[in-house]
Amino acid sequence: MTYSTHAYEPDPRNESILIDINGTLFPRHEAKISVFDSGFVLGDGVWEGLRVHPGADGKGVIAFLDRHLKRLWEGVKTLDFEMGLTKEALKKRLYDCLDANDAHDGVHIRLMVSRGVKSTPYQDPRATIGGPTIVIVPEFKRPLAETAIKGKRLFTVHVRRGYPDVQDQKLNSHSKLNCIMACIQATKAGADEALMLDPHGFVATCNSTHFFIVKDGELWTSTGDYCLGGITRGVVLEIARANGIGAREKNFSLHDVYGAEEAFVTGTFAGVTPVVEIDGRKISDGRGPAVETLQKLYKERLAAEATGGRR
Repeated sequence: MTYSTHAYEPDPRNESILIDINGTLFPRHEAKISVFDSGFVLGDGVWEGLRVHPGADGKGVIAFLDRHLKRLWEGVKTLDFEMGLTKEALKKRLYDCLDANDAHDGVHIRLMVSRGVKSTPYQDPRATIGGPTIVIVPEFKRPLAETAIKGKRLFTVHVRRGYPDVQDQKLNSHSKLNCIMACIQATKAGADEALMLDPHGFVATCNSTHFFIVKDGELWTSTGDYCLGGITRGVVLEIARANGIGAREKNFSLHDVYGAEEAFVTGTFAGVTPVVEIDGRKISDGRGPAVETLQKLYKERLAAEATGGRR
């Protein structure tokens, strides 16, 4: 069990979920892909994490789905292969999978797309035969309740978010080794998650979430030059500005972090999560007033999304 912001309450229903592979449903323990699949052989693919909330009619609604699919399609275009279906067709497949699992509340979806099966385990994309592999894994996963109140501890690691000409951090690829190495270092240091710097030494992001501080009553987050274009990150910036809370995307250093009034991370799974300690420096005793306000505003935005129904 992870102790990161992705820590969740176990749910026995997950043992019998149906997983969609290329449009066909398989019981969890029968869901398989080829050992020649590009995603397995090379990490050649992109993915999205999606959160499901009950709509007015009780059916699950995937929050900010259009934004997620836009990011997914941009990633596929960067990797230079075709999805093989439209966004509307993929939406239908996602919702059909939810309905087949009677999964409408407290659900997290991992949507994974690889280039497809290769004729031989070799990196050249021209060795790929057939279309992409598209996998939908819906699980009943609620964040631990204590996460939103007690917060998490971060450790600044030596692994950097690198230049885009090495591996563009805006691409949500299956190749997450730098984030995994960062997570390992943070775990070894006794922290819950890694804080990662950019090549210039400024704060970039965390290994699996986006990082914010509260400074002089304003929200600060990185420029975004060296991190994924986070959906929840963007929504939090929007709701802050819409409610008169100053929010800046800028360069800042660990000196600014250690002196922050509050700190928090954002992500699709857990929403807004307080950070109470960074590199052994106490930031707060738990959830501060700014984080509590943002959690409330974010929940209201999610409720509005769900009320809008499936679209």
